[in-house]
Amino acid sequence: MTEPKQRLLSLDFFRGLTVAAMILVNNPGSWGHIYAPLEHAEWNGCTPTDLIFPFFLWIVGVSIAFAMSSSKADPATHQKTIIKAIKRGVILYLLGFFLAIFGKIISAIIDDKSIWEAFQTVRLLGVLQRIGIVFIISSIIFIKASTKTIFRTFIVILAIYWALMTFIPVPGVGYPNLEKETNLAAWIDRGILTEAHTWASSKTWDPEGILSTLPAIGTCLFGILVGVWMRRKDVDNPTKVAWLFTTGITAVVLGLLWDLQFPINKALWTSSYVLYAGGLASIGLALCYWIIDVQGYKKFTTPFVVYGVNAITVFFLAGLAPRVLNLIQLTKPDGTKTGLLVRFYETCYTPFFSPINASLVWAITYVLGFYVLLYFMYKKNIIIKV
Repeated sequence: MTEPKQRLLSLDFFRGLTVAAMILVNNPGSWGHIYAPLEHAEWNGCTPTDLIFPFFLWIVGVSIAFAMSSSKADPATHQKTIIKAIKRGVILYLLGFFLAIFGKIISAIIDDKSIWEAFQTVRLLGVLQRIGIVFIISSIIFIKASTKTIFRTFIVILAIYWALMTFIPVPGVGYPNLEKETNLAAWIDRGILTEAHTWASSKTWDPEGILSTLPAIGTCLFGILVGVWMRRKDVDNPTKVAWLFTTGITAVVLGLLWDLQFPINKALWTSSYVLYAGGLASIGLALCYWIIDVQGYKKFTTPFVVYGVNAITVFFLAGLAPRVLNLIQLTKPDGTKTGLLVRFYETCYTPFFSPINASLVWAITYVLGFYVLLYFMYKKNIIIKV
């Protein structure tokens, strides 16, 4: 999204690892056959898959600190930087909206229906949309606020969200709760977005909904605070690593303690989840920074750096590709029709593996396939900036 002027190879590596993992879990061969660590928690709790999105938003925060620090130091450039951030955020939102509306428009054209019907049922929020919104707000906070104010804002966001979710009675329910369809965030999504524009798999709530965007901003601010520390010139590398580890472990412990009262939950993006995931991200970056940037072990980093420098590009293409390929309908021997990608999976994977392994091998193939494209772009120094 933004290219740090003072680049950390470990940050590119960590970002690439996160995006590759995101594509892996988002593209199984069959949603009915997935290994448990590659699935989201049913509701409360946290699997490795539940850490991927907050890791990415946290990394966005670190990148903001690296990319915009020079602008922050020069008040004359504040307005220009904020306008640029808003443009980038809007583009990210529109890319996410395009992925949501694309298939619906094509289906409407094929079925000779009004294209307007696609807009009546399109999901308004999603992963890229959330990244865009969080990026805009977090960038403005970073440019305009001091580090102490950013830290205070981070704490206030977590506290306010906790209070809203655990003390405000939900209209129509009469009491505060954290259940799927009756919590305050779900009520707000249904009231503002309406069920026609929420997540298709639920219809009654959205995992990237309106209210839960508030603590998602907190995740990005956590990353910004880490990025500010990592840029300091007056601190040596061992101290930076020790501080990162300490911060990460402290945040994880606090998150686990808060989980006892405000459960760790990705769909609600609870305050305990912000601390827990942000703490693990801090520990992950500390480890990567020490091995790669401090100790100089860099040979193994290329595959994930390749993913990291074109992260948004590959995420968008990975979401677009199956939508396009499955528009090509093939007729099966029994006369039914299926998409090209589905047919390829059923022909080349399911006959040779057990259902769950076929699904995993397909996802790995998907990641490797995009690696070929990204490696070509990397060698040609093609970096597509949003």
